[in-house]
Amino acid sequence: MNALLPFPNISPEIFTISLFGMEFALRWYALAYIAGIIIGWRLVVMTIKTPRLWIDRQPVMTPTQIEDMLTWIILGVLMGGRMGYVLFYQPGVYLADPLSILAIWEGGMAFHGGMLGVVLAAWLYTRHYGINKLSAADAIALGVPPGLLLGRFANFINAELWGRPTELPWGVIFPGEAAQYCPQIVGACARHPSQLYEAFLEGVVLLVLLLWMAWRREAFKRPGLMCGTFLAGYGIARFAVEFVRQPDGQFVGPGNPLGLAFQLGGYGLTMGQMLSLPMILLGVYFVVRARRKAAQPT
Repeated sequence: MNALLPFPNISPEIFTISLFGMEFALRWYALAYIAGIIIGWRLVVMTIKTPRLWIDRQPVMTPTQIEDMLTWIILGVLMGGRMGYVLFYQPGVYLADPLSILAIWEGGMAFHGGMLGVVLAAWLYTRHYGINKLSAADAIALGVPPGLLLGRFANFINAELWGRPTELPWGVIFPGEAAQYCPQIVGACARHPSQLYEAFLEGVVLLVLLLWMAWRREAFKRPGLMCGTFLAGYGIARFAVEFVRQPDGQFVGPGNPLGLAFQLGGYGLTMGQMLSLPMILLGVYFVVRARRKAAQPT
């Protein structure tokens, strides 16, 4: 190998306290969720308090409504993320032991499921209060990238969701028997830090793009444009990173070393790519729709 980067010695737990004979720990993963939600919420409120960004200087919601909807969204993230992981990645395991579905502290969340949970929660809230759904989706889209950025950093700290073996100079030697199981490699096995790739593409690039669109291109005045850009952008980023991301173990087998969930004629897609394709198509649809409506004479 050209180079090997040792995994940084960062504990997944920030601190642990003992109370009444039990130990309680604050983990980086939990902090990433909390911080991501708070930052996203403040970003959205900031746009709501800037009337010039919206059609006729009328923001889609009030700051109070944003705070109320946040509770619905948090529930959608948790419930959707968990059920998405159960249904998309480990249905057999959880069908054999349904009560383990509740053990979210053991890990197992899927972004695509969490996104569906957010969509359902936001749809129910906006429908109940008569709020424009596409404009609300645009506002929500701006608040998502910070959570993705911090969540992927937490994945890296947890030494999970690493990539395929690589000889590139920035390959990381992740700890653990599973990460070091590379039959074709002698010695330490370096892998793509795919979590950091996703953090950059899904978190940094998408956030910068959406902020530029909102403040410089007045994208909120074209309902669906921000939402569509986020959906297509995330889908493309995730689809690309899947080429170097280690697939989930349940998809890997003797005749399927790449862990493809769908195969045809020697080619195929991973589960992450299959779930990202509808996002890309839906995102492109919303972008085209928003641009066409903006081009129509009033």
